[in-house]
Amino acid sequence: MAFPPICIGCSAATTLHGGLCPACWPRVAFIDRPYCAILGTPMEFDFGDGQVSAAALADPPPFDMARSAVVHHGLGLASRLKYGDRADLARPMAQWMVRAGADLLPSCDLVVPVPLHRMRLLKRRFNQASELAVQVSGLSGVPLRQDALVRSKATRSQVGLGRAERAANVAGAFMVPRRKRAGLKGRAVLLVDDVYTTGATVSAATRALKAAGASRVFVLTFSRVAAGVPPPHMWQDFSEGPRTDGAGYGLYAAALRFLHKRKGAAGQKGRFL
Repeated sequence: MAFPPICIGCSAATTLHGGLCPACWPRVAFIDRPYCAILGTPMEFDFGDGQVSAAALADPPPFDMARSAVVHHGLGLASRLKYGDRADLARPMAQWMVRAGADLLPSCDLVVPVPLHRMRLLKRRFNQASELAVQVSGLSGVPLRQDALVRSKATRSQVGLGRAERAANVAGAFMVPRRKRAGLKGRAVLLVDDVYTTGATVSAATRALKAAGASRVFVLTFSRVAAGVPPPHMWQDFSEGPRTDGAGYGLYAAALRFLHKRKGAAGQKGRFL
């Protein structure tokens, strides 16, 4: 049975499967340049390729680079996938992830999801990171290794924990089974998860992968928490150029500026309602 395409955000009618309607599109803040070359966090100023944030310099992560598709807010697609049994969201989310990780994927030999502990997997019934990893592998052509990494220690939920508590909670929680180590030796791994919050989970997973012989580990998530960075699509005053606080960047904001100028209102302040 064929179903008509609907918006993955609100279920309104759309023209393409896996897309967003005009009302939901502005609520998704895609991460575009400028961003930190290591952490992938949005930055206020563009100093060219290779710029590194103060956070990455002050506390270098164990992984080599990280990228995320969107700022974690708005439609909450990651939460719907994780808690709402919306496995159908994995493919459109992965499509955005592949776009965000375009500079990482050519260097990767394997795709590995961040695993759940077996008890939590029984309770939740599926691993959202695994669902995303399957789609990322299929779209990119990079081979998938579902069982290369296991969660050997049951940990409490990271929700509500501070940065130090999160790091302590997942310390030593991951391991690579002995029989899987030969397949990782010298390989570059793309580690896939749904949300990057403080980086504690992917950092702990990275340490386990590198201890087992992985040469490099790149992190790719659907969304990331980026406190203090205004979503570029929510920019209101599009009669002016991008602001120094980060608002007004991105393809959507550029399109608004272009349309505004075409209407001959370059000297007036418009509002996107």
